[in-house]
Amino acid sequence: MTRFANALRLEFTLQIRQGFLYAAIFSGLIWLSVLLPMSGRLRAIAEPYILLGDTCIIGFFFVAGTVFFEKQERTLSAVISTPLRFWEYLGAKLTLLVLVSLLVALTVPTMSHGFNYRPLPLVVAVVLGTLLMLLVGFTTSLPFASISDWFLAATIPLAVMTVPPVLYYSGLWPSPLAYLIPTTGPLLLFGVAFDQISLAPWQAGYALAYPMLCIAGMWWMAKVLFVRHVVTRSGGQ
Repeated sequence: MTRFANALRLEFTLQIRQGFLYAAIFSGLIWLSVLLPMSGRLRAIAEPYILLGDTCIIGFFFVAGTVFFEKQERTLSAVISTPLRFWEYLGAKLTLLVLVSLLVALTVPTMSHGFNYRPLPLVVAVVLGTLLMLLVGFTTSLPFASISDWFLAATIPLAVMTVPPVLYYSGLWPSPLAYLIPTTGPLLLFGVAFDQISLAPWQAGYALAYPMLCIAGMWWMAKVLFVRHVVTRSGGQ
C-alpha cells in the first residue's frame, strides 16, 4: 500500500503539472454554461446526457493524455524498471481521475438546480462510467506513438461507447442491442438519479453487473496490451 500511496501522490503531482485537473474544472464550467440558461425542467432532462459526456471527456481523453505525456517524457520505461506493480501504476491513475470525475459530476448538477437528484445512483453511475471510459482510453492509447496518431482511430471506440446508449435512452433507437454497450448501464442510472425513469429489477442488476464485468475484462486487456506495447518494447530497447 505504501507503493500505491506513493504512486497516487506522484500521479496527482503529474496531473497538476500537465494541467488535466485544471482542464476538468474548465470542463465543469463549460457544462454549467450550457445548463444554467435552461429552465429547471430542461436541465433535469439534459443532465444524464451532460454527465455521460463529462465522464467520457475525463475518462477517455484525460487518461490517454497522461499516457502520451509519459511516452513523450520517456517515463514509462522508468516505471517498469521500478518495483511498482501494474495494478499500482494503473490503479493510481484510475483512482485520481474517478475522484476528479465525481467532483465535477456532483458539483455541476448541485450548482445548476440544487440537490434535486438521488446521490447514490448518480455516484454509482459516475464511478462505473468513468472507469469504463478510462480503461477504453488507456487500452486504445497504448499501441500508438503519438496522440495525433491515436486521435483518429479513437473516434471509433468513443462513438461505440456513447452513440448507441444515447440513441437508446432518447428513444430514437429502442433496440435491446444497446444493452451490449456497457455505458448504457451508467446512462440508465443517471436517468434514475434525476427521476426520469424507473428500472425493472433485471435492468438495475444489468446496470450494475454488466459494467463491472466489462471493467474486469478491460483491466485484463489493459495489462496484456501494457506488457505487449510497453514492457516488451522497452526490453527490446
